[in-house]
Amino acid sequence: MLVTILIGFFVGVLARWIKPGAQPIGWIMTSLVGIGGAVLATWLGQCLGWYERGDHAGFLASVAGAVVVLVLYEGFRLRLARQTPPDEH
Repeated sequence: MLVTILIGFFVGVLARWIKPGAQPIGWIMTSLVGIGGAVLATWLGQCLGWYERGDHAGFLASVAGAVVVLVLYEGFRLRLARQTPPDEH
């Protein structure tokens, strides 16, 4: 489990380096993006027949998946920020 988190963090850092964002997301979210990217790459690879059940996605596929997850996360975050009404004092 710890190895998965560390690899996810490393993959998330690489994804963040490839696609920097306007705001920092912190090390926990970076790890979650990396882990999510690896899961996405594994799932997509299995659907397309690149991987068998139980195989892990390759490192580059995990980084690509993390970039996709990062783009989706930032889009969701931006959309949520637009829908939030401004504070009225």
